[in-house]
Amino acid sequence: MKKKVLVGISGGVDSAVSVYLLQKQGYEVIGLYLKMHEDVPHEENIEKIEKLSKLFNIEYHIEDITETFKNKVFNYFIESYKNGLTPNPCAMCNKEIKFGEMIPFLEKYNCEYLSTGHYVKTDGEFLYRAKDKTKDQSYFMFGIKKELLKKTIFPLGDYTKDEIKDIAREIGLEILASARESQDICFIPTNYIDVLKDYFRTDLKGKIVNTRREVIGNHKGYMHYTIGQRKGFTLFKSHIPHYVIGIDSEKNQIIVGNKNQLDKSMVFLKQCNLFIDKKSFDCEVKVRYRTSPVKAKVKMDGTKATVFLETPVQGVAKGQACVFYDGDKLLGGGWIRGAKK
Repeated sequence: MKKKVLVGISGGVDSAVSVYLLQKQGYEVIGLYLKMHEDVPHEENIEKIEKLSKLFNIEYHIEDITETFKNKVFNYFIESYKNGLTPNPCAMCNKEIKFGEMIPFLEKYNCEYLSTGHYVKTDGEFLYRAKDKTKDQSYFMFGIKKELLKKTIFPLGDYTKDEIKDIAREIGLEILASARESQDICFIPTNYIDVLKDYFRTDLKGKIVNTRREVIGNHKGYMHYTIGQRKGFTLFKSHIPHYVIGIDSEKNQIIVGNKNQLDKSMVFLKQCNLFIDKKSFDCEVKVRYRTSPVKAKVKMDGTKATVFLETPVQGVAKGQACVFYDGDKLLGGGWIRGAKK
């Protein structure tokens, strides 16, 4: 008998080609569409999935986890900005939803494996960066439980995005191959501020202060800013660039300084998840998705960690993820709770 794999499907090109590739590998595919948020075109997505199910001759199911998604991802997103943090909802969604809430559905639909259209690789023991480094999603998957890797399959890890689109065209899915890329954050249709303003005031103008806490300008509300930003605020008098180096949500203040003041050599983490069993190790780390890896030493203290960077990095923001690598191998990571020079 063919081994059954439950595939998270969205109606997009990545999950569609994942179904095709898994069938080619000999698996029996069961599709699962999760309703996670109201501001998503569910009817349109399900219409596409219905067509795909006929094309590939697969059964599919729809599960509504809207309330769970709201409690575990959406509320986290809102509260993070409210508290002056820079959240990473994709990493939280992978941990809590796609490789959390989806797991019980394996048993419900009698499947041995779980598969998604993520650009990442696994050997059942570790995760690895995908062939397509511009689409690699390993950074967002540091929080997945290691024991789940034996049950996961990522068919897109050895392909580039262009190759996946070519496959889609070859199997008659030109419309999906030509579709516009989806948003990184599914519940943000345009600007994240448009989402936040329904939950708390986002138009509270405040003061900009320097490191001596002297008022030197005005801003439009602390939630509009993140660490490293240099635009979107007004200084009373300055002829040199200023960068956001701190956010005080309680006082509705933005702290600014020169570019060198963004340099951080130590990063402090909480809620770490590791795929290795070590208390201290050398690795490369990424403090944001689009940043380059830098060499570092990590020292663990329970689920907390201190990261000593070989070279100072900028743009280290509380609430973001710091992720550990050994080459392409993902070693784990944690949530940034602070940093210093």
